[in-house]
Amino acid sequence: MADTATTASAAAASAANASTDAPPFQLGKPRFQQTSFFGRFRHFLDIIDPRTLFVTERRLREAVQLLEDYKHGTLRPGVTNEQLWSAQKIKQAILHPDTNEKIFMPFRMSGYIPFGTPIVGLNVLVQKANKFTPATRLLVQRFVPFPAVASANICNVVLMRYGELEEGIDVLDGDGNLVGSSKIAARHALLETALTRVVLPMPILVLPPIVMSMLERTALLQARPRLLLPVQSLVCLAAFGLALPLAISLFPQMSEIETSQLEPEIARATSSRTVVYNKGL
Repeated sequence: MADTATTASAAAASAANASTDAPPFQLGKPRFQQTSFFGRFRHFLDIIDPRTLFVTERRLREAVQLLEDYKHGTLRPGVTNEQLWSAQKIKQAILHPDTNEKIFMPFRMSGYIPFGTPIVGLNVLVQKANKFTPATRLLVQRFVPFPAVASANICNVVLMRYGELEEGIDVLDGDGNLVGSSKIAARHALLETALTRVVLPMPILVLPPIVMSMLERTALLQARPRLLLPVQSLVCLAAFGLALPLAISLFPQMSEIETSQLEPEIARATSSRTVVYNKGL
């Protein structure tokens, strides 16, 4: 075991020396720091990257094998950190973490933008079809749909994860050891997830009308009104693509809570001042 660990460390050091453009690779860990909003935002941009939908079966096998080589300390010389991070990104985007089976494309995080684009296009056509004045249309687009969408998202979270409130969720100490199951932590996780679902529709419903109200006054679009629809489609698509990573970056995936705030049996089960729990998505 010691020899394997030493070999793995040497391989990791070799990879680190071979690449200065990427942080040292850590198997199973995020590439970007999760303690800051920007780090989490950059992490989730990687997760929803639609380019991973076009990864070939051969490239997937190579990525999985590269990670296995790193894990077992048999990494070939010259492999860079960038290659390892890329391999991990591909594996996590395509394979289910528990079963290692390929996830159906529309259900992958990376399928969020391409498979949601038809909805954005339909929304644009509906907006263009209404007969409101520009000022009224802007008001309706910005404020009327938001409460309904936010309420529906919150209800969906509560219905899907109600069992966690009854049974609790796992909390872990600083070493990753299971401390127990906490209903209080479950309430915190549910609240954080609900807040992300409230924020999720904001960029989609608010940004396009604001941006378009400014673009429509430009000389280019006033002289070429036929460009309005494609420009609006691009603006809506950009807002749609940014909405998910912006929302789910609000809170760390592994949130921290003081043991003194949890159930007495949880506080007694560990000497750690804080524990962590998986917020969920």
